[in-house]
Amino acid sequence: MNISNVNVGIKKNKKPLRLGRGKGTGQGKTAGRGHKGFGSRNGSSMNVSFEGGQMPLFRRIPKRGFNNAGAAKVANINVCDIDKFFNEGEVVSPETLKTKGLIKYRYDVLKVLGDGELTKKVKVQAHRFSKTAAEKIQAAGSEMEVLPGKAPLVKFQKKAKA
Repeated sequence: MNISNVNVGIKKNKKPLRLGRGKGTGQGKTAGRGHKGFGSRNGSSMNVSFEGGQMPLFRRIPKRGFNNAGAAKVANINVCDIDKFFNEGEVVSPETLKTKGLIKYRYDVLKVLGDGELTKKVKVQAHRFSKTAAEKIQAAGSEMEVLPGKAPLVKFQKKAKA
């Protein structure tokens, strides 16, 4: 094989099959759809979880757990990421993390975790710090600032009795 025959046999403008146009085409009469049934009908595409009328797996298994709508969404950042993406003397805040693309989603609380090492002196602003992260930040001579968190969700307040 050489450069002159790389594309030999490749049809660039292949015409679509004309279905249902006589027996001689190999795609005549039923056009490859078989006889009757759901698959022969127009728009016959099933849900991925459809099991032919059998009770699907996701409905056979019982529901479990609880989704807490009021729970704070926590974004995590490791000490090694701070060391990698920030220079000496910079401020690590939720805004700077967003501009550098380290956190790309919405969250309520920013937590710094202690994976890796910190070698630079930076000022870290976050809502929470893990125990190991706090130790590593202090060991590097960096500053920590705890930001105020999101106010807890209050659904109902008891009325004072008159």
